[in-house]
Amino acid sequence: MYRPGIPKRVPRAIPDERFNELFAALLSHRDRALVAFYVSTGARASELLGATQADADSGQQLISVVRKGSRTIQRLPASPDAFVWLRLYQQEVHDLVPSGPDCPLWWTLRRPARPLTYHAARAALNRAQAMLGSNWTLHDFRHTAAYRMARDPQVALTDVQWVLGHASLTTTQIYTTPFEGEVLAGMRAHHARQAAGLAAPPPPPAVGYRPDSLQVLFPGRTP
Repeated sequence: MYRPGIPKRVPRAIPDERFNELFAALLSHRDRALVAFYVSTGARASELLGATQADADSGQQLISVVRKGSRTIQRLPASPDAFVWLRLYQQEVHDLVPSGPDCPLWWTLRRPARPLTYHAARAALNRAQAMLGSNWTLHDFRHTAAYRMARDPQVALTDVQWVLGHASLTTTQIYTTPFEGEVLAGMRAHHARQAAGLAAPPPPPAVGYRPDSLQVLFPGRTP
């Protein structure tokens, strides 16, 4: 009574249809490349914005970032689309920004070009959202990437933990929490199958069980 439980806040992830709308509204190849890296690596915005030109390895489709807490360098796999957009962006700014392995990977579009900061990247995202009326944040992209990875049955949760840089697996398990809309839709489909008589049949008995014995235990049920 005097120590009420504090509800756990479910991280906010961007639904696929909303993400597609947002991606289509982005105004430059730079922003498209950044968002593609956000949602495929799960890196924090500050980590990705600190990358240098040498950190992007297109051949192995890896990008190196400096982790926020440990300050260690970690290589993260990114989607092929992210490197396609990165290449298009690099072609646009060729000869317009300094080039070199230690030079920043991301630059402002206004001249004179300056290294892109977190606040400038957030402002670019807000400009794209002005026409949509949405209010997604840069950190929501990390949540979106985490949900996509954690809910892929082919990806181990410990692998997701490593990619996200979580010290505890308990933190990563937050992203296995289902969304209310998905649960409701799944249960409606379940009730519809029940009403239509399409419920899954019971599994067959294990080898060695006699049908007449099962009838004694469960009369009226067909094995």
